[in-house]
Amino acid sequence: MRAFVLIGLFGVLALQTSTAQQPPREFIVEAPPLDRPLIFDTSTRGSGGSKIPGPKIRVVPLRGFNYPYALAFLPNGNILVTERAGRLRIVRDGKLDPEPIAGIPEVLNTRLRGLNDLALHPRFAENHWLYLTYYKPAPGKRNARAVLARARYDGGYTLNDFREIFTTDTVVSGPSAAKIAFGHDGKIYLAIGIPIPRAADDTTSATVTDAQDPNSYYGKVLRLNDDGSAPADNPFSGRPGHKPELYALGIRNAMGLYVHPETGELWETGNGPQGGDEINIIKAGKNYGWPMISYGRAYSGESTGATGPVLDRPFAPNMEQPLVFWSPSIAVAAITFYTGNRFPAWKGNILVGGLVGTQLHRIVLNKDGLPILRQALLGELNQRIREVQQGPDGLLYLLTDEESGSLLRLEPVENAR
Repeated sequence: MRAFVLIGLFGVLALQTSTAQQPPREFIVEAPPLDRPLIFDTSTRGSGGSKIPGPKIRVVPLRGFNYPYALAFLPNGNILVTERAGRLRIVRDGKLDPEPIAGIPEVLNTRLRGLNDLALHPRFAENHWLYLTYYKPAPGKRNARAVLARARYDGGYTLNDFREIFTTDTVVSGPSAAKIAFGHDGKIYLAIGIPIPRAADDTTSATVTDAQDPNSYYGKVLRLNDDGSAPADNPFSGRPGHKPELYALGIRNAMGLYVHPETGELWETGNGPQGGDEINIIKAGKNYGWPMISYGRAYSGESTGATGPVLDRPFAPNMEQPLVFWSPSIAVAAITFYTGNRFPAWKGNILVGGLVGTQLHRIVLNKDGLPILRQALLGELNQRIREVQQGPDGLLYLLTDEESGSLLRLEPVENAR
């Protein structure tokens, strides 16, 4: 017995010594490749550590895109997708058609401009009108004008009757987004961004102060008829020194426009500078503050000046406060409300894409419409989420803002354990 114990003891000591000499194995944790469907558990934890159950979701990727930007569902179930370089793609019966749709003019694909948004006319089934926003290069191809165009799409490989129906009268040299949405009133709402100052040697292009200039289109939400003209009942119509298309001002760089399907309210997501991403409910004639106020600061770290706000406080008279803001920023992108039945736990929730935050961000509202809970989803993918839409089938569809971009379909995992 004693010999057995000694041998056992020496064996343990030898094992411990051998183990001590072996360095622990290290593993690099990488994002899963988007080459097959993936299942995620969206359960989270409450403030006291208790589990908050969430649905299990399956992410079904469709690859083959290059920096996809926006999507639209056609009545027959096919999906149109814009790519920032100036291509219009189509997904037919769940497969990406390798041939782009012809008829898109040259775009300036620099500084996050290029081909941006698209929307179908509310009577698309009758008139086949498709609307696109893009940045048209100016001479020298450094600056660009924001353009809203209309074309007829009959389901083939070419756009017909392509026509620019609105163009800014000045150019922009820096980053700028152009987002559109049709309101319940049948009007087009077009947001054009102006997030950073122009260069010191540039005296002709738009700059951040344009957001407060009622005679500039930049840093605004515009309201247009479906032919690009200005409605006579716009809030600043007929006022000297004001663009007739002007609907709201003080917008830094809208990355999402969404019309609430029940209330008809126009919701906007906007990028802040360093911090200060926002969700706003856009109302006629209101001023949303940029560049005077922001919950962010300059990229240099200073609280004001240069790429930051003018004032050192995030509020000012006659300027609106955001419903939601982020600090630090996640670089918010598209926004949607979930109204379907496939994800009953998420019904009535806001879903927002995150670019720098590489996430789908979920916001729960109380009965008064105020945010009470936030949750970051799909961070494991490490993908910049540009677009978020609810499909006609009640599922969620996302676009990843990547060189090798994907269309992601989110579906519930039934009876998952």
